[in-house]
Amino acid sequence: MPASQQNTQLQVINNNGIEYRMVRNTLFLYKSLTFEEAGGFAKNVLKATKPFRLKKLVIDVSDLENIDSAGVMSLFYVEKKLAERNTSMELVGGSEVVKDKIRLFYPENQIIAQPPPSIGFLENIGHQAQQFFSSYLFGFLLLASNVFYWGVADLFRPRARRKGEFVNQAVLIGVNASLIVVFLSFVIGYVIALQSSSQLRSFGANIFVVDLVVFSIMGQMGPLITAILVAGRSASAIAAEIATMKVTAELDALKTMGLNPNRFVVVPKLYACMLTMPFLIVLANVAGITGGGLAAWQYLDITPEVFTNRMANIMLSKDLYTALVKSQVYAGIIVLTGSFYGFRVERGAEGVGKVTTIAVVVAITLVILADSILGVIFYT
Repeated sequence: MPASQQNTQLQVINNNGIEYRMVRNTLFLYKSLTFEEAGGFAKNVLKATKPFRLKKLVIDVSDLENIDSAGVMSLFYVEKKLAERNTSMELVGGSEVVKDKIRLFYPENQIIAQPPPSIGFLENIGHQAQQFFSSYLFGFLLLASNVFYWGVADLFRPRARRKGEFVNQAVLIGVNASLIVVFLSFVIGYVIALQSSSQLRSFGANIFVVDLVVFSIMGQMGPLITAILVAGRSASAIAAEIATMKVTAELDALKTMGLNPNRFVVVPKLYACMLTMPFLIVLANVAGITGGGLAAWQYLDITPEVFTNRMANIMLSKDLYTALVKSQVYAGIIVLTGSFYGFRVERGAEGVGKVTTIAVVVAITLVILADSILGVIFYT
């Protein structure tokens, strides 16, 4: 007989005053295996069997009188550790009460998380496209239809609107953004005229700097720069506000009181942005043209009087109408994008910062795409 089996002919394992006998590869349990004995049981059994290379350990619970959930979990722990040694474990015997408790608490059917199956490149593209259309595009269009419905409906029901909220949002979105819009537009107009002055001077075409500044500012740069600045300020603020309201369950409270969050929160912001955006674009146009006129005066000797007369001859009313249409499109994009990502927040404060960042990036991207599309429509 091998020495390992001779040494396991009879062993006594003392556990919290209770002695368990181990004959060959069979461990006999006595009395109880409860919370008091569970920790020491697993430790002592694993220690006693470690020197021997058992292929199978049989645990006989025929004489076990009492066992609880902690005892059952200690048996499971022993089985798990023995499996790491390539040793199997089998429970035999036991009264019906003991068997029922073991069946009740023993985690036989463990749910093991399986890694997701790998998918092909084309399948992954299809999945991402389906996710985009079903989750993002459809959700955005649904929010837009809901907001614009209540926006039109509440025009004829002033009592349904929160008193003073429209003015408050107009100040936050429009008035507070006026200084940065005017300053940056002035700088951009100045730089456009400054960069073009050297080229125009070499051809003796100094006067055409007026055409360049007016066309670029009125047609593209004024509305676009304004929309980008408002998107950076307001889309982030709207997304953060709505996301915080969702995290703190304020939106749920509004629904409990029978108030539509889109109507109560988003519609006043839409009104304010659509009203103030045209004025901001007008300020941006004036500031940009003023900056261009200053650069023309300094570097091309074009006096303000000459600049103004030339500007009056080349300025088209179409540019004003185009800027008005763009302002409404940009306002809708900014408010809807910030609101859409605000409603999609998850995971508390971390989620608020994440959706705020995404809202700004997406809003600016959509504004630039809309500007390109509108430019093709109006100037072709």
